[in-house]
Amino acid sequence: MFQKMLIGGELVGKDKKGKRIKVINPSTEKTYAFVPKGTKKDINKAVAAAKKAFPKWAATSQKRRQDIVSKIADVISDNAEMLARLMVKEQGKPMPEALGEMAWTEGYLRHYATLSAKGRVIQNDDDFKIELRRKPLGVVAGICPWNFPVLVPFWKIGPALVAGNTIVLKPAPTTPVTILKILELCNGFIPAGVVNAVTDENDLGPVLTNHPDVAKISFTGSSETGKRIMESASGTIKRVTLELGGNDPAIVMPDVNVKETAAQIFGGAFLNAGQVCLAIKRVYAHKKIYDEFCDELAKLADEAIVGDGLQQGSTVGPIQNKEQYNKVKALIKSAKKDGKILSGGVVKGKKGFFIKPVIVRDVKDGHDIVDKEQFGPVLPVIKYSDIKKVGLAANNSDYGLGASVWSSDVKAATRVASKIESGTVWVNQVTNIGPHIPMAGFKASGLGVEQSAEGLEEYTQIQVMNVAR
Repeated sequence: MFQKMLIGGELVGKDKKGKRIKVINPSTEKTYAFVPKGTKKDINKAVAAAKKAFPKWAATSQKRRQDIVSKIADVISDNAEMLARLMVKEQGKPMPEALGEMAWTEGYLRHYATLSAKGRVIQNDDDFKIELRRKPLGVVAGICPWNFPVLVPFWKIGPALVAGNTIVLKPAPTTPVTILKILELCNGFIPAGVVNAVTDENDLGPVLTNHPDVAKISFTGSSETGKRIMESASGTIKRVTLELGGNDPAIVMPDVNVKETAAQIFGGAFLNAGQVCLAIKRVYAHKKIYDEFCDELAKLADEAIVGDGLQQGSTVGPIQNKEQYNKVKALIKSAKKDGKILSGGVVKGKKGFFIKPVIVRDVKDGHDIVDKEQFGPVLPVIKYSDIKKVGLAANNSDYGLGASVWSSDVKAATRVASKIESGTVWVNQVTNIGPHIPMAGFKASGLGVEQSAEGLEEYTQIQVMNVAR
C-alpha cells in the first residue's frame, strides 16, 4: 500500500524506493505500507498552496465552512470500519478502540461545525461604536503525534477551518496512513489548498515552524519538542498552542469501593496501552487500602489480553514504535530495582512491541517510574498516610495536564482536587473529555487551550474596530 500526500488539492509523491517511508505494523514489526518521504520543497509548496487558498477561504461564509467540516465527519462515519482497520495496522490499538477513535473524531467535528468565532460589542453610544472582532490568522501548521493519529489531527483541522484558516498538517512518521486516506476521500469537496499534508521522518518540523508564511503552530507531543517549537516560533512571533506531556496523578482516599475504583483507574491508566497524554500515570493509595488496592490492580492486569489489535478479544495492543518500546522497557528495569512488580512485563517469544500491563508497588517519589512520564502500560502505586502531604506530592512535578481524586465523600474529594495544579481535575472519574470542554495544561504540560469555544478562539486574532460617531 502506498498512500500519497495532499498538497494544493493534488495527491502527490511517487512510489520510488529510497524516497518513501516505511510504515511498520507494531504487532508484527513488518512493513505494511509506504508514504512519500517529503522534502523541504514539499513543505514550501504546501505552505504556498495554503497561503494562496486563505483569502478565499477566509471570505467563505461561516455556514459553508461549517458544512465542509460536517462533510468530513460524514466521510469518517461512512468509512469507519475500513479506516479503523488501517489505524490498527499502523498504530496497534485494539479494533474497538480504533472504532471508538473514529466515533470520537466524528463527534468532535460535528460539534466544531456548530461553533463560530464570535466577537462582541464593547461600547455603542452617541460617541463611539467599539467592536471586538475575531479574524482568522492565516496558515496554520498542525504537528501531530502517533498515539491518536486521526482524533488529534482533526482537533486541529476542525477549529482551524471553522475559524477561516487554512492548514498544513504534518502527521507522525510512524502513523501517517489513516489520516492521509481520510484527506484523500475528502479531496473532492475540500477546496484546493485549504487542507494540506506532508509526511516526513521527523526532519521537516523546523522548516514548517520557521516558515515566515505560517501564522500559527498547533503541536501535540512531548514537552521537550514543545520547547524547541517555542524557540523556533519566536523568530516571527507565531501564535503557538502546545498540548504536551503529563504525569497525571490519581489520589485514592481510604473510603472508596476498592474493586470499583481499581477497575476505573485501571481503565484510565491502560487505554491505548497507556499511550495517552491524560492517562493516569501514578496512583497514590491510602495505607488502609494500599495492599488490597495493589492486589486488585494486579488481578486486572493479569486478566488483560495482550495481542494484535485485529485479533478478537485483544484488550491491550502493542507499544506503537520501537523507540518508545525501548524507553518503557528501561523504566520497567528501573522499577524492578526500586519497587516490586506484581504483574506484567515484556512479552517474550513473539514479534511485536508487546508489554503486558505492569503494576509496581512499594515505590515512591524520586524513583524514575514515579517522576517520569512512562507513556506506556506501566502503573506505579505509592502508599500515603497524610492527605495534606499527598496533595503536595501530586503537585511535585513539572507537569500539570490531568489529575483525579477518588472518594465516597464527593465534597472531601473536591476540596483535595481544588488544590491540585492541573489543567483538568476529575473527581470519581477520569478522561471525561469532550469537544465542548476546554483542555489546557499547567506548567510544562502545555500552552493555550484546545477544544471548546475557547479552543476555537486560539485560531483567531482579536481586532478592535473603534468607530467615532
